[in-house]
Amino acid sequence: MKAVQAINGELRFKFSGGLARFDLGPQAEKWAHKILHPLSLLDKLGVKPGMLVSVLGIGEKSFEPQLKKRGARILKAKPQENSDFIFFGAEITSDLKQIPVLVKFLKPAGALWVVYPKGRKEITEVGVISAGRAADLKDVKVCSFSATHTALKFVIPLARRG
Repeated sequence: MKAVQAINGELRFKFSGGLARFDLGPQAEKWAHKILHPLSLLDKLGVKPGMLVSVLGIGEKSFEPQLKKRGARILKAKPQENSDFIFFGAEITSDLKQIPVLVKFLKPAGALWVVYPKGRKEITEVGVISAGRAADLKDVKVCSFSATHTALKFVIPLARRG
């Protein structure tokens, strides 16, 4: 893509093969803005300054510096009680057995993000969702964590929050 524009309700993409136009009406401006200004990983994950974040087994080296820059309070090695978020790296299905224990460290409105490899037989999205649901959690969001990993967000259902 060489250029993206919204003109009179049309979303226009200029690329080496020419120009593509999509009639989106009033949504064209919004989509052009989203394409030109994509959300950062931490924005997608919902991390805000001052949040208490437990990071367990996340191999992505750039992740913790991003959290620090955002102003999150980071705890590593073991989960902290009343965590706003727990980011848990699971590389194989057996790692998912830790989910029920991790939930005990969340704030009632907190979230557990399970970060797992993309496209591997050792662990699948269906397996991650099943493990979260078996721990009585609700899966609410999925996003690309990196080129090699996906993140799946679980929360405690409203009815169980005390």
